[in-house]
Amino acid sequence: MRKLSTIAGGTLAIVLGVALSGCGYFDGLQGKMAFRDANGLYQAQDYRGAAEMYEETLAEDPSLTAAYFYLANSYDNLYRPTRRGEPENDMLLDKAIENYRKSGELEQDPALRQLALEYLVAAYGPEKMNDPDAAEPILQQMITANPTETANYFVLSKVYEDLGEYDSAESVLLDARSANSQDVGVLMQMAGYYGRLGEFEKAIESLQSRVVLEPNNPEAHQTLAAYYWDEVYRDFGLTDDEKRTYLDAGVLSVDKAIELKDDYVEALTYKGLLLRLQAELETDRDTFEALLEEANALRDLAQDLQNQALAAPAGEV
Repeated sequence: MRKLSTIAGGTLAIVLGVALSGCGYFDGLQGKMAFRDANGLYQAQDYRGAAEMYEETLAEDPSLTAAYFYLANSYDNLYRPTRRGEPENDMLLDKAIENYRKSGELEQDPALRQLALEYLVAAYGPEKMNDPDAAEPILQQMITANPTETANYFVLSKVYEDLGEYDSAESVLLDARSANSQDVGVLMQMAGYYGRLGEFEKAIESLQSRVVLEPNNPEAHQTLAAYYWDEVYRDFGLTDDEKRTYLDAGVLSVDKAIELKDDYVEALTYKGLLLRLQAELETDRDTFEALLEEANALRDLAQDLQNQALAAPAGEV
């Protein structure tokens, strides 16, 4: 789901332009005038004045359904999460939710209706109402209406994860993959989810599936290598043989990333880190020193490339 800070800018301006252009279709002159004035106040970020005028708009002409969204968003902008628990402040969020719901039910424009539902879910989020049970059916509705919009699956999965309903969280991500089998974003979400649960092998499977979809993307190979390094670095329960297996796989992945992009700073850095862990497992002194020497050289090369990038004029990197 898009963050509210980004939605409230360009997207709302576009949708508001659509709403303004449709004013000529409405019969009530008073409603049209109130809607015009409300839109002006909204664009000026006078949300209290805008809310009053949107209320007047809907009292004059309830068929002006676009007003429900902007009324809701005006109240939403007036709400202050830091003052949660204060009756007057909480009432603003209640009014926002009420009108987002009306917009989601009555609005004929699909883009504005979708936006209303996204804001409604956000209103039930942890920074506001903190009511995941209320958000769940809305997200289910959004997925049913638009099964290829992966962001809705991700938010619903996180709702279940936060509730400790891990089977449901995983099931939603698998549904997202079934509906969007070529979307690497789904695979990255799955890898992150499995990583948070400590299910390393499933995380690796997701990242390997991404590599299959993007064999010529160095970042796909680098991310896989980073997961191997992180597992060895953080899991103290691994045997030395398991560590060697994961480190060897990590080096293969990072070498592919460097083959595709020889000045890839992150890949060069991670190869150095992988080699240092390999050195820690090495019993042969000469091999140990050779691994450290290569790791140091990679570190220096990565640092030189970073310095060159910082020194380059804007636009040349």
